[in-house]
Amino acid sequence: MNLMVLINLVLFASLIYVLIGMTGKGFSLGQRVFTALMLGIAFGILLQLFYQSSPDVISDTLEWSNVVGTAYVSLLRMIVMPLILVSILAAVIKLSDLANLGKISISVIGLLLFTTMLAAIVGIVVSLVFGLSADGLIQGARELARAEVLLDRQAGLSTMSFPDLIGSFLPQNIFSDLAGLRDTSVIAVVIFSIILGIAGLKMTKDDAEKGAAFRGFIDVSQTLVLKLVRLVIALTPYGVLALMFNVAASSDFGDILDLLSFILASYLAILVMFVIHGGLLFLFKVNPIDYFKKIMPVLAFAFTSRSSMATIPLNVETQINELGNSPVVANFSASFGSTIGQNGCAGIYPAMLAVMIAPSMGVDPASLGFIVMLVAIVTISSLGVAGVGGGATFAALMVLPALGFPVVLVALLISIEPLIDMARTALNVSGAMTAGTITSRLLESHEHKQLEEAGANE
Repeated sequence: MNLMVLINLVLFASLIYVLIGMTGKGFSLGQRVFTALMLGIAFGILLQLFYQSSPDVISDTLEWSNVVGTAYVSLLRMIVMPLILVSILAAVIKLSDLANLGKISISVIGLLLFTTMLAAIVGIVVSLVFGLSADGLIQGARELARAEVLLDRQAGLSTMSFPDLIGSFLPQNIFSDLAGLRDTSVIAVVIFSIILGIAGLKMTKDDAEKGAAFRGFIDVSQTLVLKLVRLVIALTPYGVLALMFNVAASSDFGDILDLLSFILASYLAILVMFVIHGGLLFLFKVNPIDYFKKIMPVLAFAFTSRSSMATIPLNVETQINELGNSPVVANFSASFGSTIGQNGCAGIYPAMLAVMIAPSMGVDPASLGFIVMLVAIVTISSLGVAGVGGGATFAALMVLPALGFPVVLVALLISIEPLIDMARTALNVSGAMTAGTITSRLLESHEHKQLEEAGANE
């Protein structure tokens, strides 16, 4: 191992030691995560400055430091499917009225699609204000190679109809879905958990003794899985440090400057959507400032990991313990939000690309007809976007061909994709948590009204 690489790793280890020390001094998880985020950025930039002429030192350092970030993300992905299966199953078998299950599903999915529609509109408006265009973008060797991959993937998507996409949500082989072998595995596991929970309720009605044994087994399983979740979540600051260090140390600042207008427009659109989330919550008597303070550790991890799916455990935990959402709503919104109606990846991003390409295709991007059609296509296409890094590409490959536009622009933005994808993922997760919080408030209001009516009737 190169001496300079060894020195860099010792410095990286010292940052981990600082975070460990903060734990002993009583700093909250949110404070430690934010500190890790800042330390990772600072250390990554310093590495770039010191080793501009020695890129091998940076790559060798990252090869070792990435073990921490990769291991943390792997642990989170390990617990995603067990958490969804056990938590939703436990929530269903405790329901006294199955009608609430339908209300929760409709509310969560409806809110996810509604906010994605708003995100598409924001993306269009910001793109028009900035005057973004696909003209002048450079096609290098890396971009051309990426374009070939995208064209192959588009060919595969073109054979899938919308009914086929909806059908892919249904569980086929639950063991392969628990292994996450399909883009829609999360939704399939959610549906399987609901069906199994309903079967458990019916068994309880037929045989109370077996039903009690089943509930006891699920309660123990849920307790065990939640203990596992908390063990993994405690490692969040160290995972964030490694992931953010990797991003800062490996970013090409020349490419960032070349595409600065697109980056600024993307971040502005994302910021506007965060404000819209806060406004929607305010309408339901939720303090937006308190809300964002409570979910900041979740957003920080989503930002660094670029994975809505890997954020599910932290998402659920925060919704239940910090926001006071019911477990069933928290699990539904986090699970559905990782695949359906992603505000950043499936809303803002494809809408902005379509506006950029439109002039070169002889289409006026400011025309009302184009905007209405684009918003509708983006909203519908947001069903089934994979909740992993690259989900935005998947969304673009569905939206652009539907408009008759080429997908090559996606390849031209490859150099800045990770930088923008971090903020998009954080917005996706915020959208899921917003849907969960509003749904919980709606259910609480409905239950309160029912109690008042029952009291009046007495």
